[in-house]
Amino acid sequence: MREKIKFDPWSTEDIEDYSKLFDEFGVSPFEDLLAEVPNPHPYMRRHVIFGHRDYQSILDAIRESKPFGVMSGFMPSGPVHLGHKMVMDEIIWHQQMGADAFFAVADMEAHSVRGVSWKECTEVGINEYVLSLIALGFEPPGRIYFQSKDPVVKDLAFELGVEANLSEMSAIYGFSGETHVSHMMSTLVQSADILQAQLSVYGGPKPVVIPVGFDQDPHIRLTRDLASRMRMFKVETREGHISVRAKHPNKEAMHDIADRIEGDVKLYAEHVDIYDGDVKKIESIVRAVEIEHDGYGFYPPSSLYHRFMSGLTGGKMSSAIPDSIIALTDPPGIAAEKVKKAKTGGRVTLADQRKLGGEPQKCTVYELLLFHLIEDDAHIAEIFTECKEGKRTCGKCKSLAAELMTEFLREHQDGRGCARERLDEFGLKI
Repeated sequence: MREKIKFDPWSTEDIEDYSKLFDEFGVSPFEDLLAEVPNPHPYMRRHVIFGHRDYQSILDAIRESKPFGVMSGFMPSGPVHLGHKMVMDEIIWHQQMGADAFFAVADMEAHSVRGVSWKECTEVGINEYVLSLIALGFEPPGRIYFQSKDPVVKDLAFELGVEANLSEMSAIYGFSGETHVSHMMSTLVQSADILQAQLSVYGGPKPVVIPVGFDQDPHIRLTRDLASRMRMFKVETREGHISVRAKHPNKEAMHDIADRIEGDVKLYAEHVDIYDGDVKKIESIVRAVEIEHDGYGFYPPSSLYHRFMSGLTGGKMSSAIPDSIIALTDPPGIAAEKVKKAKTGGRVTLADQRKLGGEPQKCTVYELLLFHLIEDDAHIAEIFTECKEGKRTCGKCKSLAAELMTEFLREHQDGRGCARERLDEFGLKI
């Protein structure tokens, strides 16, 4: 029997076949939704985003001009690089589509998991991640915050802890008796990061999407479970009727629900049965009553999953191997040299390249062009075809990627300089 893929957010193995994640983890293929997405991001069109959980709720909100949110963030423990840029791009695209946008600097995670000092968390968080986020297009009223400085997030994390237990956390994250408590607490803070966008202070419950690499899926799974457990009522579709059940006795709330639902309704001590209602309308009524009775009414968060970028030297991209990444703060000339030394999908000899064709699907330089550097889909498709047919050399792609990367970094770093002058717009200062 094949061993299952194992993930945790702090040490992830490579994924060779993304399709395995659909069956093993209950992820749905994003390709099935692509036709419904208005003005899809290049990551969507190019199948860089490969999977999702419940993204249909986000598409419905976009189509119906209803409130929705986007949230993600980073642990400030190293340089901001192109892998981080992918998440930032997705946050910004959703903000431009109308989302309430939230960006967390996960300093409590960095401090508890990596031992990063609070001072360094602040400096790295702003000088690396926040400046690049703003330079890439993140705008007010989008919210940028540090976990340790946010009482709303910390209070919500405490409340979520009531619904979590050690056995579950160990099963999801692999925690052992040696795992210190602050590390465990940081995972609940991240669940609070995800759910805070639905608090009344930010407009109340709404669909929220979390764009991430699949290494972060444990956080998504835990938070979806916690969102459900924090609900006061459960709406169930049963044979012949819809049932609304209270987790704890609440006679007044049950009466409110029954009074607001039209049609054939039967009220019992701890549940209401509806025999001719629309489930979405009933869920909306139940959520409204829950909020009036001091509940949360959370929607389970949605998620988008994108492919990991390969390291320029082959294998995984890692900040511990500087030549494997291009940092958004790298001098453009240094970055260009990294591109020229990068591992490609070319053949050993030029003759073999022309005879057998290259393997762009294994090429880190092609990934740079596909993920970040070429906007035109037709152009990137042409490069792929020419490589496969042996009509294009690795040197040509490296020269093009190096030129485009130099241009991008110069522009981006100019934007970072401007972003520093805008920190006060987000309530931040260095």
